[in-house]
Amino acid sequence: MFEVKNKLNNIKNIHNNEIKFRYKKLKILKKNNNIVFPNHFKINIMCNYLNKLSNEKDNFLNKKILHVAGRIVNMRIMGKASFINIQDYTGKIQIYISQNKISYQEYKKFLKEYDIGDIIGIIGYVFKTKTQILSIFCQKIFLLTKAIKPLPDKYHGLQNKEIKYRKRYLDLIVNKKTRYIFKKRHQIIKNIRDFMNKNNFIEVETPMMHNIPGGALAKPFITYHNKYNMNIYLRIAPELYLKRLIIGGFNKIFEINKNFRNEGISTQHNPEFTMMELYIAYSDYKDLMIFFEKLFKKIYKKIFKNNILKYDNYIFDLNNKFNKLTMKEAIIKFYPKFSLENLENLNKLTKITNLLNVKINLDWSKGKIISKIFEEKIIHKIIEPTFITEYPIEISPLSRSNDLNPLFTDRFEFFICGMEIANGFSELNDSEEQKKRFQKQENHKNISNNQFYDKDYIEALEYGLPPTAGLGVGIDRLIMLFTNTKTIKDVILFPMLRPI
Repeated sequence: MFEVKNKLNNIKNIHNNEIKFRYKKLKILKKNNNIVFPNHFKINIMCNYLNKLSNEKDNFLNKKILHVAGRIVNMRIMGKASFINIQDYTGKIQIYISQNKISYQEYKKFLKEYDIGDIIGIIGYVFKTKTQILSIFCQKIFLLTKAIKPLPDKYHGLQNKEIKYRKRYLDLIVNKKTRYIFKKRHQIIKNIRDFMNKNNFIEVETPMMHNIPGGALAKPFITYHNKYNMNIYLRIAPELYLKRLIIGGFNKIFEINKNFRNEGISTQHNPEFTMMELYIAYSDYKDLMIFFEKLFKKIYKKIFKNNILKYDNYIFDLNNKFNKLTMKEAIIKFYPKFSLENLENLNKLTKITNLLNVKINLDWSKGKIISKIFEEKIIHKIIEPTFITEYPIEISPLSRSNDLNPLFTDRFEFFICGMEIANGFSELNDSEEQKKRFQKQENHKNISNNQFYDKDYIEALEYGLPPTAGLGVGIDRLIMLFTNTKTIKDVILFPMLRPI
């Protein structure tokens, strides 16, 4: 233990000495009236594009003077010549610097003033070394930004999860996988938007701050509006505003934006998260299942160029149809000793909760108990891509009741690898029924149930909401799945963290 502590102290001292040394360099540069942070250098190509263009038959790059810029991530000093690697958004390129080309004085200045982490500009031409590594022969070099703090060890990168999330800029500099994930995040969201536009949806924006929380059963964040002297809630879902737009005459709309829920943090939960919600008039939840499956497969195939999705140790062939099970069928699938008859009988259902160690309240209905069993004991076991249907009315206050069995709603959720990715249903458009459900929620409101009575939404419904289906897709979890990432913090640039 003592040796480890000494080693850590030595590393800290070396790090602090390096910072002092760099500050001294910066002070000298400023004292010599150098422009230490110039803003005149313009690039004409990015690093990764050099590799693509170098393979063209007309040898375009061999005749062109290149202006590239990036951060120094590696330096190999070899006497009168040196190799350095610079990195920009697209990738890395090797630079060859020789005192015979940029002059002895400039080369000496480079050795004295430049460090790993500095951002530099290079003017030169492309060539290949004897080992056939594509490089730029430096003719001029410019210090654009002097880095005071050294980068993490180049061999081990940035491994500490806490530092990765708190200092995402360092994570992006040194970890290739992190840059990959967030480039894919951009591509996934862009392709979702393209897909929606091609299917004639209109993208809209609705308020982030609500007078009352609504649209989902979740605990909101509360803030205060000074001018109006009233509480304001960060939205937990955009649903009620989006349905107002369908009432107003839109047929197909969607929104990709942030939701906020003042609840737990886990590998699948962040208090601030990205959702896409869409609404289609004259459609039902069955149409949405078809639509979502098409969207899911199309986006994955377009970005990753294959039909095989890999997550953790699981492999899925996207040529196969997604599974469909009712909530009760899912329970029986994983607990075959229980039957549909058991789940229909309240006494037997209560005994099942005791056997499974699922805590319930004595006044709960069958539907509430079944959903609790499903939530605690089944969801994490659903590995294959599966639509779960027949959600109890008690946990679906905005969903349309099923015509054949009014105790259940025309609703589904999509699960894969133990994660809920999407939630969709046929919308309740009976204003009287919606009023009753809101009133019931209001009467039984507690810490875990913050569905308020929305009088304005009821009035909007009274003008007539056409038959409509709505779908919410968790963008962050979808990106986790597509990039084979195990925690939501790795797909959000700046996840919620406890202050230091």
